[in-house]
Order: sequence, then structure tokens, then C-alpha cells
Amino acid sequence: MTEPILSVAGVTKTYAGGTTALHPIDLAINRGEIFALLGPNGAGKTTLISIICGIVTPSAGRVTVDGHDALSDYKPARRAIGLVPQELSVDMFETVLATVKFSRRLFGRSAHDAHIEQVLRDLSLWDKRSARIMELSGGMKRRVLIAKALAHEPDILFLDEPTAGVDVALRRDMWALVERLRARGTTVILTTHYIEEAEAMADRVGVINKGKLLLVEEKTTLMQKLGKRTADVTLAEPLAVVPAALADWNLSLSEEGNRLHYTFDASGERTIPALLARLGELGIGFTDLETSRSSLEDIFVDLVEERA
Repeated sequence: MTEPILSVAGVTKTYAGGTTALHPIDLAINRGEIFALLGPNGAGKTTLISIICGIVTPSAGRVTVDGHDALSDYKPARRAIGLVPQELSVDMFETVLATVKFSRRLFGRSAHDAHIEQVLRDLSLWDKRSARIMELSGGMKRRVLIAKALAHEPDILFLDEPTAGVDVALRRDMWALVERLRARGTTVILTTHYIEEAEAMADRVGVINKGKLLLVEEKTTLMQKLGKRTADVTLAEPLAVVPAALADWNLSLSEEGNRLHYTFDASGERTIPALLARLGELGIGFTDLETSRSSLEDIFVDLVEERA
């Protein structure tokens, strides 16, 4: 089995005042995958990312980045990582091009003008390369942060709430860029509140809450295991109440009495065909059937509430 590009083993963080931000975290990220870390505000997402990126020192545990210990072998570990933080942290008086070039040099990379130009073009910044950061819109400043993170050609890119509060055009450009990075083999780890984007993009999903990693699953497996499905059955004849013979089927009846609403576990035995067969046995006719599957957001909300 291929060794993961990133390994987090027993990592915790307790601050001087006694507040525990992270309980023991174990996590392995595979090379070339897109991993989404989901959690509410204050869940520990940024603390975990900051520890991996060398910004915050863990209280215990070990982080290994592409074979390098993040504490004892800091330089090569940090060079493998590009971080797009939530907060803007650039010299407002510097130009876009100079800022991005400087970021590359910080990591000991030799000049590579063609790479810098391509990054700026990918982010629609090339025409703004001579503009000072202070002259840019909020969305353009966020693009500069992404360009800085990609300047030194990292193998791992962290996107910490990358599309929070940005315009639709940037969100579209950013996800197109992520697809290109995936094609090149770059590992992408993102935290996001836009769960529909994680659902569309991620290979695996981790859910964190109150400093604890609740689960890590393949996205498709997670939705199969935890996803709920619903069915609305339009009846041929209205019912006054749900029949006693169906009392344990988790059914509700519409006010008009002409629709049965059924919520069920997609991996359970009581499937839609089983329900329809049972209706047939009871002589209850139906004329239409509509089904839907829960989204990743529904699963996320249920998990956080269940394990709060």
C-alpha cells in the first residue's frame, strides 16, 4: 500500500489557560486525493491545519509530511505545503507579481517566471500583476493568497475556508483550479462551509466537532452508510390515519390523507420495494412515487447533533 503523503498521529492541543482545542487526532491523507474537513465554527479545523503547517505547536503527537517530521525536519516538510489562510496577510504596498515571487523565494525555490506567470493567469491575476495589493478588490486579494500558496509548487495545498464570503466568479475559478491541480497529482485538503462543494469535489470527508475527529470516510461510502432516503407515495384513495399494520414503518400521512411520507435507512432492509409490497398486501393502492436521497449536509448536521 502506498505511504500517505500526510500522517497525523495522536496530535492534541491544549492552550496555557487549560482550553483543549484538539483531542487526540489520527489522520492519514493519500497522495493526490481531495480531502474535505467539515465542522462548525470553533470545531478545531483551523487549529489542526495550523499544526500541520507548522504555525502552531502541538501539545502532543506527531505530524509527518511526505516522509519528513514536521517538527524535527521542518524545512522540507513546510516546503511541501501551500496554505491559503482565511485571513488576508500580505504587504498592501507591494505589487501582485513581487508578492508572489517573494513567496517562492521564501521556500528556497529558484526563480521560475514561467510558473509564476501561469499561476497568475490561472487565477485571472496576470493583468493585475503590476497593481499594488491595496488597489485590488476583496476577491482579487483572495486570489493573491492562492497564488502565494502555489508559487513554490507545493505537493499539498491547504484551502482553509477558501470561498467564504467571495464572489461567484472566484469560486468558479478556484474549483476549476482545484481540478487542474488534481490532474497534476497535487493533494488538496480543504475546510469549507459550502458543503455542496465538498460533496461535488472531495474523495473523502472528515467530520470534526469540539476538537474531536468524529469520522473519516470515503464520500460515497459515508452517504451509503449514513444517508437517509425519503419516499412520497401518492395514494389512489385517501386514508384517515396510517394503518396500524404500518405503525412501525416510520410513515407520516399528509393533511389531505392522500400521500404517505416514508423516511428510511438506504442500507436497511425496509426499502421502497418492501414498502410497496406491504401496501399491496394491505390492499392500499397508489398512483405515484417520488424519492430523494439526503445530501452530505444533512448527514453532517445529523452527525454533529447526534455526537454533541
